[in-house]
Amino acid sequence: MANSDGPGKSDDMLVRHALCSGVVIPAHPLALNAARQLDERRQRALSRYYIAAGAGGLAVGVHTTQFRIHDPKVGLLKPVWTLAAEEMDRGDAARDMPLVRVAGICGETRQAVSEAHLARDLRFQFGLLSLGKLPGASIPRLLDHCRVVAEIIPLFGFYLQPKAGGVELPHEFWHGFCEIENVAAIKIAAFDRYRTLDVIRAVVESGRDDIALYTGNDDNIVFDLISPYRFDVGKSAADRCFVGGLLGQWAVWTSQAVALHRRCRDLAMAQDEVPSDLLRLAVELTDANGAIFDAANDFRGCIPGIHEVLRRQGLLSGGWCLNEDEVLSAGQAAEISRVSSAYPHLADDEFVAQNLDSWLSG
Repeated sequence: MANSDGPGKSDDMLVRHALCSGVVIPAHPLALNAARQLDERRQRALSRYYIAAGAGGLAVGVHTTQFRIHDPKVGLLKPVWTLAAEEMDRGDAARDMPLVRVAGICGETRQAVSEAHLARDLRFQFGLLSLGKLPGASIPRLLDHCRVVAEIIPLFGFYLQPKAGGVELPHEFWHGFCEIENVAAIKIAAFDRYRTLDVIRAVVESGRDDIALYTGNDDNIVFDLISPYRFDVGKSAADRCFVGGLLGQWAVWTSQAVALHRRCRDLAMAQDEVPSDLLRLAVELTDANGAIFDAANDFRGCIPGIHEVLRRQGLLSGGWCLNEDEVLSAGQAAEISRVSSAYPHLADDEFVAQNLDSWLSG
């Protein structure tokens, strides 16, 4: 079993092995009550759900957790990180492979440095570095920012689509990013095939095989996980692939996501032909994600959509966000009902129902 006192040096190699082998990392939502205050009991229940479902790690303080928790006036970042760390300690005590702990880090350099120190103190192993607060910054400025934070905590690079608060990051940026020694992984959530290829090509050209690729393209999960990516490097060709996912979509129906990830990884490693039923499943999952993430309305209802699925399962008591204006779009609830009815095999309602009471207690 993993060290019950929390992760330490003895766990570092196991964590890196898990990260590079590929795991399911749900982007952790924020559980609020009707007063828009932290609902600690349900926040813990969510972490317990993900761990029981077989997730290999948790990402907390990321877009799905709501970037507003990084505002000192809101005052929720440390409490939310602390709750997750405690539940991951509890989870590690009952498993052989320690959980991968990813802290979402935001803000300009001073804030990002402060958050990186806090994340490390709370036993998070990686910092998922959002650059959304540096719009218009030059590539050298962005890379300097990344290097400073990397001196504190290993980095999980993050290409977040601009519609969700990210910035465009060209191949030149990713080429320089891969030169930072303390980069451990990159999450690509560009929701764009061209931008996705920019990142992967930069990783291949860097010659580094210790940077794990994680899909954040919730609209293209299965195809990312089963596709080989080959680029010429000098006179030879090199292949890379996505090994796992760090996804808001995987914040719901997580036990089914774990099974799907395992199937995709087995298929990719065996280099077998892709069966038609998996291709069909890929399309179904994209359709489901479109409803949950509110793609029809430029993702305005993305986080409320995740909350709505969890509310229907009983994991959340409501869909409240810190921003009172952040609510389901018109017709989004009906769309979620449609995909839930059309694709019941994507959901894990029975698994949640069987375990919900135990996750909410204690």
